[in-house]
Amino acid sequence: MRWRSGRAGSIVVVMRCSRPWWAVVTLVACGAALAACGGPSPAAAWRSGSAQPPAQVSPSSSPAATGKPVHVRLYEKDGATYGVGMPVIAYLSATITDAAAFTAATRVTVNGSPAQGAWYFEKSAIYSGYPLEAHYRPADYWPAHASVHLDLPVRGRSAGTGLVFDNSLTMDMSTGAANISKIDGVAERMVVTSDGKQVFDFPVSLGKASTPTFSGVKVVMEKDAVERMVGPGYDEQVPWSVRVTNSGEFVHSASWNGGNIGQRSTSHGCTNLTEADAKAYFAFAQVGDVATYTNTGGPTMPTWDGYGDWNVSWDTWQAGGAVPTR
Repeated sequence: MRWRSGRAGSIVVVMRCSRPWWAVVTLVACGAALAACGGPSPAAAWRSGSAQPPAQVSPSSSPAATGKPVHVRLYEKDGATYGVGMPVIAYLSATITDAAAFTAATRVTVNGSPAQGAWYFEKSAIYSGYPLEAHYRPADYWPAHASVHLDLPVRGRSAGTGLVFDNSLTMDMSTGAANISKIDGVAERMVVTSDGKQVFDFPVSLGKASTPTFSGVKVVMEKDAVERMVGPGYDEQVPWSVRVTNSGEFVHSASWNGGNIGQRSTSHGCTNLTEADAKAYFAFAQVGDVATYTNTGGPTMPTWDGYGDWNVSWDTWQAGGAVPTR
């Protein structure tokens, strides 16, 4: 078992479960990720809405919603570029009970045209005081090299009985190239394409049978030139680490495992590369890039364990998750 500082000053306890999983406990979350190499990701860069004058209500208008204020913050940095798998992420300062006004007010465009996307709500323990998060995505990945604009004018709108949103937000981001990695646990290969053209074909070693790697679609969350990874029998400073789950799966250099890379899966759950290949992928990857894992021997990555959004069917996604939207 190990302790480490969690996001926003919380304490995270990481221990082995009865199965080869890490249990990550922070506030209300107890997530299971299969024996991932690293630990919880650090705080994201928050972005809050700008101050606005009080809404004007004419005598003929409906009464404004009143109640406990609900504040909204976005993960994305305004003007930043992300990969085509990146959801728009909003954190809410209260557990809303009605998402109708939130979803109705949402306006998202891609290159100026309306996006046909939807919000999906889930409990969150990422930041103290923000118990709910909402992810917005279209049915398929965003188009590459596109401009995405979000307008979220929810200030003064109801968030359910006794709850009212207290701010509005806008955000502009861009998408980069469509970088897609396909990792096959049987072939022990990681094939990477960019805008449909192959750029890498790396040998890999994935999680061994007792600590298998999650299968399914993952999204690059962050990159660290050196990441400290601690677990049973190891405490390493690992170079060229690219995070793909919140609970600790990375694509990273593993010079100590060179004899197994491309031959067999022997890791604690991470995707092991040679140092040269890891350095090349680290330089290439951008937050929001897609990585699809097959034949890993592990279950599908949970939605809440990072950006597992693409593992949810579109029909289920449109229903809204923890706060139904239809």
